[in-house]
Amino acid sequence: MQELEKNTLNNKTQESVTVKNIIVSAIENAKGSDIAVINVTHLTQITDFMIVTSGTSNRHIQTIAETAMHDAQEQGFAKIGTEGLGKSEWVVVDFADVVLHIMSPAAREHYNIEGLWDISSKPDNT
Repeated sequence: MQELEKNTLNNKTQESVTVKNIIVSAIENAKGSDIAVINVTHLTQITDFMIVTSGTSNRHIQTIAETAMHDAQEQGFAKIGTEGLGKSEWVVVDFADVVLHIMSPAAREHYNIEGLWDISSKPDNT
């Protein structure tokens, strides 16, 4: 798993770190690949972390999203919105402090979410 950040996590709330960890674990359990966790607190006030992962098919992408939503809900962290569920190569699940992007490898390469958030930085060790 690749974890990247620009700033230290001194300003992170324990809740956002907890949500991030729940979602990463759910992605791993659902066999998502190439997980990147991006600390964006220095770039936006909208969210603390962006998580980007890849799925092998539209069904696999949906399964990853459903697993993340289920696991977060079980721990008391409900999603506040989704986009692209169903037959999509890119699904976004918004957990407020964490936004999850699940993409096909082709969509991920094309849209380059990691590049848009300038992640030329050191690993996030939370």
